[in-house]
Amino acid sequence: MGHATDARVIRTELFFIPIKMRVPLKFGAEIVMAVTCARACLTVRDASGRTARGWGETPLSVQWVWPGVVPYEARHEAIKAFTGQLAGAWARFDVFGHPMEVGYDFQKQALRPLLDAFNGKRTEAPMPWLAALLCCSVFDQALHDAYGNLHGLPVYHSYNRSFMNRDLSQFLEPVDAASFTGLFPDAFLSPEPKPALRAWHLVGGVDPVQPNELTGREPQDGYPVLLRDWIRRDGLKCLKIKLRGNDPHWDYERLLSVGRISLEEGVEWLSADFNCMVQEPGYVTEMLDRLRDENPRLYGMLLYVEQPFPYELEEHGIDVHSVSARKPLFLDESAHDWEHVRLGRELGWTGVALKTCKTQTGALLSACWAKAHGMTLMVQDLTNPMLAQVPHALLAAHVGTIMGLETNAMQFYPEASRPEAAVHPGLYQRRDGCICLSTLRGGGFGYRAEEVGRSLPAPVAVHEAAG
Repeated sequence: MGHATDARVIRTELFFIPIKMRVPLKFGAEIVMAVTCARACLTVRDASGRTARGWGETPLSVQWVWPGVVPYEARHEAIKAFTGQLAGAWARFDVFGHPMEVGYDFQKQALRPLLDAFNGKRTEAPMPWLAALLCCSVFDQALHDAYGNLHGLPVYHSYNRSFMNRDLSQFLEPVDAASFTGLFPDAFLSPEPKPALRAWHLVGGVDPVQPNELTGREPQDGYPVLLRDWIRRDGLKCLKIKLRGNDPHWDYERLLSVGRISLEEGVEWLSADFNCMVQEPGYVTEMLDRLRDENPRLYGMLLYVEQPFPYELEEHGIDVHSVSARKPLFLDESAHDWEHVRLGRELGWTGVALKTCKTQTGALLSACWAKAHGMTLMVQDLTNPMLAQVPHALLAAHVGTIMGLETNAMQFYPEASRPEAAVHPGLYQRRDGCICLSTLRGGGFGYRAEEVGRSLPAPVAVHEAAG
């Protein structure tokens, strides 16, 4: 017997918004200069016939979800095509429930078969599961937003027994002495979001740090280029440093270069992201030990280490206890879902970097499993502009992280979010090292979408439910 609050999807719309970057961003071995943002609008209906709309958005970050030898444009077009297929699949998914339940069921019952069928028709390398989750995330986010709008409340106020039919034991399997019976996501969430969050700035692998690294081709658009100027303008206190993961000399010198500026400019915390390129733990432990011995102040500022090793934990079952014995070690690309988080914990990972681009449903379930098992959380960016910034920030505000959230769209395409920033200025500017969530209010994610003067392109897909 379901709740009277249950709803199902009756209409989907999908939009693609192209965005160019002002400066390049390095993901793994690839350089990003442009991205397509997918935006979805879902309409839901409850049993009484009431309807509401909701929105979801994510950058389709090809290089992040699908590294490999297949040419970029082939991967890009495949991801867009699969996202278009999902627009129809969501409209056909005749399941009533809470968004956590409908989103979970869609991933279990529909997404995997759709990906298998899609890959079965490909002659090139198959599209990974992480890419499928990315494509799915815009619809899943829109479902959560629509559900909150349907009931006139922030969707985070619905993650409890008053609205959900299933407790967490129906989604998650504990280990050790943990139990999810009788618990709902609200047991692991702050009831009200923090009004401000410490912002992590991304020091990209090709970002100029020192003046002698400038080429003369940098944009003259009024925004900073050099790291020191960003720190001073935004009052930054936290820097995430992208490393190569296969060049120990370059990586160590990069840590020192950024670290010296950080000490001079009053930065308090650093993190190191090895870009999934490391093949064995010794690469990381030797670098950490050297930093500890030669630069103990910088070693102390290093709050955590992020995803040094390859994505697929099943294929690369590397025991990482030697790394996490030195610094907190966070899964990111490998943390597809709570089951991968469980495997990561067995291998020695101590924290999870959540992303809304793996679905809101999945991020919340991973957060609940991780917190129940003593793991630390972070919320990492996918260079989220426009509406994509909102669920991203709310997740960090509600789950409780080791320190704020990463937010870097203002570095790479600040003008892309101008219409949204007119309504939520504090979300798209970092001031005193923080972003501000105080303007988010109303139903769903609190987008206040009707106030945002965003002109959308024509939809690439529109689907209605049968009946």
